[in-house]
Amino acid sequence: MRLVIQRVASASVDVDGVRRGQIDRGLLVLAGLLDGDAEADLVWSAEKIAELRIFPDELGKMNRSVKEINGGVLLIPNFTLSADGRKGRRPSFDSAMKPDLASPMFDRICDLVGAQGVRVERGVFRAHMVVSLVNDGPVTIVIDSRDH
Repeated sequence: MRLVIQRVASASVDVDGVRRGQIDRGLLVLAGLLDGDAEADLVWSAEKIAELRIFPDELGKMNRSVKEINGGVLLIPNFTLSADGRKGRRPSFDSAMKPDLASPMFDRICDLVGAQGVRVERGVFRAHMVVSLVNDGPVTIVIDSRDH
């Protein structure tokens, strides 16, 4: 699973002009499921999202997690994170998990993050989404569950 995690002051997602999710201070997470991802990838990723210490403490050091600050997480499914643009001009998405498998896995990662005690809002799988965010920092971290 490939994640792009952004610390935000606020974030929202709209589908067909309807607000589907919104958070104030917290994390916007773009989540790409890859062929071969399994439950262990989801569990590891959920713990990483909830526990990643990228919020400032009283001394201004990045030493607090979204869970510690009572922040929210807006999870957005994003198959384009599987892109391989090394050859040619059109990226290949061959490593993306097939939608019929990826959709329930996306729901599962949302549930696992919520089970960590973090409020979760989510985007809509296979929908055209308009994602808005106010970056805080900016702080952006890219994580791949296969790298641990």
